[in-house]
Amino acid sequence: MTLLPRTLYGRLVVILVTGMLAAQVLTSSIWYDVRHSQVLEIPTRLIASRLADIVRVARSDPQHIELFLHNLSTPTFNLELRNAADMQRNPLPLQDQATESLLRSLVDEKTASRTALNLLNLTLLDSQGHKAGVDTLFGSSPAAGQFTLELRLADGRWLHVKATEDQGWTSMAPADVLLDYFLRIYLVRIIVVAIIVLLAVRLAVRPLNQLAQAAQALGQDIRRQPLSIKGPVEVQRAAQAFNLMQQRLLASMAERTRFLAAVSHDLRSPITRLRLRTEMLDDEALKQRFRNDLTDMEGLVSTTLEFVSSGEINEPRQNIDLNALLQSLQADLQDMGATITLNGRASRPVSGYARSLKRCIQNLLENAVRYACNVQVLVDEHRDGLSITVRDSGPGIAAQQLTQVLEPFYRLESSRNSRSGGYGLGLSIAHTVAVAHGGTLTLHNRPEGGLDALLTLKSQAPAITGQ
Repeated sequence: MTLLPRTLYGRLVVILVTGMLAAQVLTSSIWYDVRHSQVLEIPTRLIASRLADIVRVARSDPQHIELFLHNLSTPTFNLELRNAADMQRNPLPLQDQATESLLRSLVDEKTASRTALNLLNLTLLDSQGHKAGVDTLFGSSPAAGQFTLELRLADGRWLHVKATEDQGWTSMAPADVLLDYFLRIYLVRIIVVAIIVLLAVRLAVRPLNQLAQAAQALGQDIRRQPLSIKGPVEVQRAAQAFNLMQQRLLASMAERTRFLAAVSHDLRSPITRLRLRTEMLDDEALKQRFRNDLTDMEGLVSTTLEFVSSGEINEPRQNIDLNALLQSLQADLQDMGATITLNGRASRPVSGYARSLKRCIQNLLENAVRYACNVQVLVDEHRDGLSITVRDSGPGIAAQQLTQVLEPFYRLESSRNSRSGGYGLGLSIAHTVAVAHGGTLTLHNRPEGGLDALLTLKSQAPAITGQ
């Protein structure tokens, strides 16, 4: 299981915020060094002032320098003359190297000369004289610096110094220091960074979301407006590829339409010739058999071509008055002797393809009327769209065949009689049209007997007329 969010938006936010937090940790380490130098700045300046006085006295009165050092030496400012410098110096940390540079510059400035000075060791002490930790940097009592150093006097000898000097001032209260630190270093910056990251990532991901929405809408309206070429270079390339794909699909559909028209003409022409030649037969019984076969052949060709073309919508999307559509189909079927009852109404137009949607619902009604004279149509609106249920009181369908009947050329009966069982394409066409509208078609047996054909259509933005 991954800890990263599933969306690109969430992943980018996590990555950027994590990177900023890592940068903040690095900033905190820098702040620690700066804070360490700040705490030792005053003790360093005090030590440098004393050392400068010693250098000036050694230069002006070298005969009495030993006596002067003896009188000046204290437990907290221990002075010792040596003939040579310490040869076993350990490398100083970076933060102590900065203090060493400050010491040299202050002594050189006060003595107006360049003095050889080496910081051997530097320890930060708390108020109890113990080695201080991070907590001392946030303490309310003055800290102290323990310096071990050496400097060369005018006579060439080295003065070894071990001094302890207090901070000399009182820092803020611990709570104030912590609050200031976390507010300024972490909280405020994190909030600002999070806001900037959210806005930046949202702007960066927006073209990808538009591309995903366009790809989803392409299955419902292949003639939609092409994507605008904007955003990062990678997104522009994806949009260009998407638009090119859309153009190729439109060209392919146009070629397929021309092919279907040619096939329809080529198939109907010989059927028409055969029908004319059938009328020339003298045997009436044989003539009638030929007529029936040609009628079945013509119906099969028409239905097959209709099924093949049902997957491609060659009409513009528009707002459809579903109530008027259902009433029109009701009137047509009642004229043929069927009883159609409408329950429920659509409160708003449906965005879709008028001819295709009419054919879909017509196929469902005709299939229901084939097995039951009384058919109910239920219209139910919900938040995501609406559903149309075509309910009959027929024998229903075996459970294992509820999905198979949506496949092309599948018949419930074994006979090849088109008058009783059709060609097995009505429900397939209805299912294809439902998918083209972004909806679904499912069949359910009713416990009390009969079949429910449930057509679900998702809500779509109102179509713009005139497109």
